[in-house]
Amino acid sequence: MSAVSMRELLEAGVHFGHQTRRWNPKMKRFIFADRSGIYIIDLQQTLERLNEAQAFAKELAERNGTMLFVGTKKQAQDAVAGQAARVGMPYVNQRWLGGLLTNWKTISERIERLHDLRRLKEDGQLALLPAKERITMESELGKL
Repeated sequence: MSAVSMRELLEAGVHFGHQTRRWNPKMKRFIFADRSGIYIIDLQQTLERLNEAQAFAKELAERNGTMLFVGTKKQAQDAVAGQAARVGMPYVNQRWLGGLLTNWKTISERIERLHDLRRLKEDGQLALLPAKERITMESELGKL
């Protein structure tokens, strides 16, 4: 992986932040200035954090670890899918489900339920149920 330069960050417009009225006070230490109602992000700190992330990714790859690629914005979806597929890692480029990491126990139970309902449908077991029960389960399957 090649190192990113300050010039490349500037050319990519990485330094443009949110409008000043939409800020999060916790981000104050990363803001360089505000110009015309837009926060300018401190690229020196950005470069340092990118280098840390790059070192972490390299170490993770050396250990054959797994990294989740996430990019749900329209302009990032194709790049995220392509790069994750290139290195054989999982990715999320559509809607991020709230609690996916912090509430994994519940999410995994719902995934298991989805698999159970799909199996019932494929095996023809849903058709054998009373109409009300079948409709309820088909509705649940649609929501999952």
